[in-house]
Amino acid sequence: MWNKPQLMNAVTDLLLVAATAALLVAAVVWSARLPLFPLREVLVTHELREVRRSELENSLSGLLRGNFFSIKVEDLRQSLEQLPWVRRAEVRRQWPSRIEVSIEEHLPVAFWGQATGQMVNSYGEVFTASLSAPPSAPMPLLIGPTGLAPEILSHYQQAEDILKPVGRIPRALSVSPRLAVQLRLDDGMIVELGRQQPKAPVSERLLRFVEYYPSVLSAARQRPSVVDMRYPNGFALRLAAAPATESKGKP
Repeated sequence: MWNKPQLMNAVTDLLLVAATAALLVAAVVWSARLPLFPLREVLVTHELREVRRSELENSLSGLLRGNFFSIKVEDLRQSLEQLPWVRRAEVRRQWPSRIEVSIEEHLPVAFWGQATGQMVNSYGEVFTASLSAPPSAPMPLLIGPTGLAPEILSHYQQAEDILKPVGRIPRALSVSPRLAVQLRLDDGMIVELGRQQPKAPVSERLLRFVEYYPSVLSAARQRPSVVDMRYPNGFALRLAAAPATESKGKP
């Protein structure tokens, strides 16, 4: 090899490149550890409704160690997403000395189940948190298997639209372990809709209830407590004064 100048020059160039690269890496690591790049500010990019400043500070305080380059933004993101009202968080560096935080809060649309503090957000996701103030409008109650929360929310929204022509508002929708659907309206009336079936969807039964709503009210001397729409060609009424008595009417 000593008699091959070209090979020696190539090896020399390779060693120089490796040494330069190592120096650059060392320089970057050394620079990142210098106090020349301190982290001076953490900025939340928009106003928050439920997440409190104290919660943010507690969540981030133990992780804001190091400087602009060495701070671990992924750890910050994961810590923020552990807060009850945070659905999703984004954390990014903003040169020269700032961390910017963007937070998507849960938007509650319904209470969930029988457990205190559980709610459903606009995506149909169940989360646990405490409201800082009563909601501006009454929120419905949804009950059912947790894995079906998106479908149950969809059922509720559909029922809300279907009931508008008769001026009724669903206050609760429950799905049993056997997937039978039951509605409780704002006047206290219970509407039994049964299970979803290809030939008899729940929505069709509710549409039938709306169509014959005046008949439901006139079929009894008083407002029924329960209307059972599971009959294929009619409905059954249960009166509050006589829970054991049923009267059937056909459209």
